[in-house]
Amino acid sequence: MKLDILAFGVHPDDVELGCSGTILAALAEGKKVGIVDLTRGELGTRGTAETRKQEAAAAAEILGVQVRENLGMADGFFQNDEANQRLVIEMIRKYQPEIILANAPEDRHPDHGRSAKLVSDAAFLSGLRKIETSHNGTAQTAWRPTYVFHYIQDRFIQPSFVIDITAHMDKKIQSILAYTTQFNSTGGDEPQTYISTPQFLETVKARAMMLGKRIGVGYAEGYITEKIIGISSFDAIIKHST
Repeated sequence: MKLDILAFGVHPDDVELGCSGTILAALAEGKKVGIVDLTRGELGTRGTAETRKQEAAAAAEILGVQVRENLGMADGFFQNDEANQRLVIEMIRKYQPEIILANAPEDRHPDHGRSAKLVSDAAFLSGLRKIETSHNGTAQTAWRPTYVFHYIQDRFIQPSFVIDITAHMDKKIQSILAYTTQFNSTGGDEPQTYISTPQFLETVKARAMMLGKRIGVGYAEGYITEKIIGISSFDAIIKHST
């Protein structure tokens, strides 16, 4: 299946927090979207790898994405090395996306920046035909996406551009709340964490509201691009000006 957009997150729930509004907007336009989680999130303070797997599946169903896969890298200890680059290359060549969404290049959690570089490097290498990969025994052809965009996570980074997600904000929150062990959960025997209190979700909403205000809409998600975006006419952007 060829996808229009392939979103990578190092932990299950990264995509929901960082770019699920954009995914929902793309799906509403008829685009095909998939998610690839690099790790199982097994080092998370709350929950287990198995509960995170179940929660990720529930979130994917809420979003309505075409596919979701997990590469099983070591949470906290994966490296941007050849073995892991090849795993990501295989996914890129399998789904041949035009656009990749990836973790923030610098963030509170060190996995996020490492994942951002891993996916960005793999996206470039995926276009080199002399790097040979296969999937289920079938040789893959080289494929390089047109763009790699990094979503903004915990730490604020000035975005290169923002996307209006106002119509999809409620479902974005629903997809986040599918991770019942991680968010908006003050009961049980497990310790409270930075993200488990109801106040954390309020910061997610506030960030989206702040970015939305920058373009005169209710809510938005921001992205950093490594590649300059070109336009052929001012008509492509003038309708979004405020």
